[in-house]
Amino acid sequence: MRFLERLLGKPGKGNLDPEDFTDPDPVRSAVVRQAAALLLSYPDEALLERIEPVRAALAEVGADPALTETLFTWLTARPLHEVQSDYVQEYDLSRRHSLHLTYWTDGDTRRRGEALAAFKEVYRSQGCALDDAELPDYLPLVLEFAACVSPEAGYELLQRYRPSLELLRLALRDDELPHHGIVCMVCSTLPGPSPADKNAVQAMAGYGPPTETVGLDPSDPRLLPFTSSSEGSSHGRR
Repeated sequence: MRFLERLLGKPGKGNLDPEDFTDPDPVRSAVVRQAAALLLSYPDEALLERIEPVRAALAEVGADPALTETLFTWLTARPLHEVQSDYVQEYDLSRRHSLHLTYWTDGDTRRRGEALAAFKEVYRSQGCALDDAELPDYLPLVLEFAACVSPEAGYELLQRYRPSLELLRLALRDDELPHHGIVCMVCSTLPGPSPADKNAVQAMAGYGPPTETVGLDPSDPRLLPFTSSSEGSSHGRR
């Protein structure tokens, strides 16, 4: 039985079974994940000071610079307060680009609370103590955990929630946002190709074509349908 399965049980619809995987380039994966953890976080002066080291580290492991150049320009070409305002609009106020992995599958339901508790248990099992600054499924946090603490458990979390990651990638692509490329890089550290569209993600996650949208706005980007319409679906970043 795999590590996460012992803690979380078998994955259901909306999740993948993270099959055994030997990473062909673990150094590249670690660098990409750590870079993505930084670049997907709220932009501040500390991040701007790390742009050149991050760029150099990605080049050293052979990452395609075309995937991040737009993001580096977006971060540095304008006053920081404007960049921060745009980030808040797209990632804090818009549910289309949630950086919380369980939001894409569970919304704000009872199931999500159980999943968040399981994330915390994974971190605790590796000796990590979290404060309350962010929810444990926050993608930059998961990526840093995978890069710096436990590549094995980190891989299992990312692959288990691969449909969430791919839905985020597609939403960023469709809205032409600069973080799309770095999320593509993260997906490239996981086995197999990325799905071409949302229907392919639905199939990956064990759903057929979406047929039930009870309680959901038609523009809602999450995986559908929920298993129970009685749990509600209030919207928000978390």
